[in-house]
Amino acid sequence: MRTYSGGMRRRLDLAAALMHRPPVLFLDEPTTGLDPQGRIELWGVIEDLTATGVTVLLTTQYLEEADYLADYIVVVDHGIVIAEGTASELKSQLGATVIEVGLRSADDAPVAAEKLAHIGAVGVDGKMLHVSVGHGDGGAAMLDTVRTLDGAKLDPTTLVLREPTLDDVFLELTGHVAEQPTTENGDEAMSTGRRRRKKAQ
Repeated sequence: MRTYSGGMRRRLDLAAALMHRPPVLFLDEPTTGLDPQGRIELWGVIEDLTATGVTVLLTTQYLEEADYLADYIVVVDHGIVIAEGTASELKSQLGATVIEVGLRSADDAPVAAEKLAHIGAVGVDGKMLHVSVGHGDGGAAMLDTVRTLDGAKLDPTTLVLREPTLDDVFLELTGHVAEQPTTENGDEAMSTGRRRRKKAQ
């Protein structure tokens, strides 16, 4: 096994864990090191397991993975639980829409964040700003964002209007993005649980 790739070792780990058909399965960042196709295949395996009644507790730093797989999510930052709920419940804390602003320099971010604070809650991630606005306010808020940046002589490289993601939730709750990969002690990981489902009668 020492000669195998990280992705192949992950597959072998999962196969060994499934040999005795466990009712509960703990997976610690199982898709780390997998290529995109391998990740999607493993997602399918996890969905098949939960469909047969297996309870899966999954830790992951890939927040889209948590969004796709988890029935219930617990957000952990530096070893402390800071939020929990379904993906929809967590996203609802941010409003219905996010304006994503890309700047030319991280030095411009504090100034831009201050100027845009009247539009909605602003999260900063390097050169990127994430402005959360209420349901139905996206169009008007986007126009206001453009006018405000222009008035402040700030020239964005990108400007996107989109629905919130779990990355936005984590950034809003912690002030920083989730680490990828996670640290050795597992800090700043998103823990997810897939609840057991009853077999079809």
